[in-house]
Amino acid sequence: MKPDVASRTAEYAASFRALESVRRPSRSRLFEDPLAIRFLAPGRRRLVRLAGLPLFGAVVRAWVERRWPGAMTSGIARTRLIDDWLRQALQDGISQVLLLGAGFDCRAYRLRELEHCRVVEVDHPATQAVKREHVVRALGRLPEHVTFVGADLTREDSRRVLGATGLDARERVVVLWEGVTHYLGEAAVDATLRALADTSAHDSRVVFTYLHRGLLDGTAEFEGARASVEQVAGDGEPWIWGMEPERMPAYLAERGLQLLEDVGAEEYRVRYWGERGRRMRGFTFYRVAMAQVRGT
Repeated sequence: MKPDVASRTAEYAASFRALESVRRPSRSRLFEDPLAIRFLAPGRRRLVRLAGLPLFGAVVRAWVERRWPGAMTSGIARTRLIDDWLRQALQDGISQVLLLGAGFDCRAYRLRELEHCRVVEVDHPATQAVKREHVVRALGRLPEHVTFVGADLTREDSRRVLGATGLDARERVVVLWEGVTHYLGEAAVDATLRALADTSAHDSRVVFTYLHRGLLDGTAEFEGARASVEQVAGDGEPWIWGMEPERMPAYLAERGLQLLEDVGAEEYRVRYWGERGRRMRGFTFYRVAMAQVRGT
């Protein structure tokens, strides 16, 4: 991302969550994120408000789908999937949550289950400054259970960044690393995964998204992918890292992690929308994985 400028892609992700939060009827929503609209530029805010009106919602979503095929439905379903994995981790007794490259993620403020957890958000200082400002405007103050750590994961040492979080290394943690790895590059992804495995307690969990490498090296074709690739590159945040799904178990094992689950957009859309999800197209190169720290 550009220095001293908040992430554009973080705004795109927030816009999809905002659109889901005004979907009618409300019972059809996979989640609600009332803060998401606050992170949007005026034009996108107007679009979201329009989508919340009777008859206009379908028109707005159809326009978004044509412009970024599959990005919205993939983003919405994966948000719910990660919510569910996070809730399961909390039910299993984990009470520390680390958001790496948090962007405009509002889980710390919209999920009641996190109110009694220790939450640390790590992100680029420019994006984080914008987020803190909007959170204060919305809530009146920064929540006491959330700690902010400013860092540039593309430039700074992963171990130093993790050490600055103040999390208790003796206690398990669930790490959410959503929408980040494909911007970092091979060396940064490798260093971060190794640091997480080395500094986190046994049975801690790491949830992360990644791209199918075939999208980047041209060895696989994905419907509607070109528009998304061109969009992020034009915003100065190109996608540069990916992995073949069949290689992921061994890749993680070499770094002290055990793969628990790995699902693509086709699968997680069906998980939440059933037969309707099977008819959704685009963004099938996008995947979400959950791993566990093996320990020694």
